[in-house]
Amino acid sequence: MTTTIDSTQKLHLVFGGELENLDGVRFRDIAGLDVVGIFPDYASAQAAWKSKAQATVDQAQTRYFIVHLHRLLEP
Repeated sequence: MTTTIDSTQKLHLVFGGELENLDGVRFRDIAGLDVVGIFPDYASAQAAWKSKAQATVDQAQTRYFIVHLHRLLEP
């Protein structure tokens, strides 16, 4: 059985939460992560990331990230 990947679909995950410290990427509460969503392209993921990052600018320990899901799916 062969799996094919649609190379035109570039899925991106945006998520974030409060970090234990600013020197690494270890979350204080895994269960409390804010999963913003999965987006069909980088531009829309970046817009969602920017919105969340700006909304939490006063919370120094809170960070949001974009994960390139399409890279994880490629064989």
